[in-house]
Amino acid sequence: MIKVLNTLLVTMFGIGKVPIIPGTFGSLATIIVLYFFFHILKISSDIILIGLIIIFIYSFSAIAGHIKDKENKDPKEVVIDEFIGQSIPIYLYEISHGTEKSPDEALIFYGVCFILFRFFDIAKPFPVSFFDKNFKNSFGVIMDDVFAGFYVILSLICFMVLSGYLVK
Repeated sequence: MIKVLNTLLVTMFGIGKVPIIPGTFGSLATIIVLYFFFHILKISSDIILIGLIIIFIYSFSAIAGHIKDKENKDPKEVVIDEFIGQSIPIYLYEISHGTEKSPDEALIFYGVCFILFRFFDIAKPFPVSFFDKNFKNSFGVIMDDVFAGFYVILSLICFMVLSGYLVK
């Protein structure tokens, strides 16, 4: 029973079994789910954070169990790492400035986060590549996407700083 639940989690309820670009579909599903939670259901950001932390912590065990007997330690069907990495910039956007975000503004920002996250997850600049190449376990599977999420944040901060100088 626990193996089935772990498989459902690591594949995001089967999204990871999509035959082409499962990571992209996992990232897309993440922005849809988070948009739904934040803007349709209007769930408290504190509750969402608790859920994200639980998923993050449990994913280490779930992925480890899923890849234990596999030769490939980062199989394409494991997309919960995309969920974790993609959630970082979106969550930080939603709690930033303590103001209400309009649904239209959020859609644009979510789209930018999606594109940037996929870019960094595929291009794998250091340290994303470091975790991907040197940790052939659940830690490496998750942390390369966490750092791709941090690159999205860093890119957006740089853009905001530069645009602040250019607008003056």
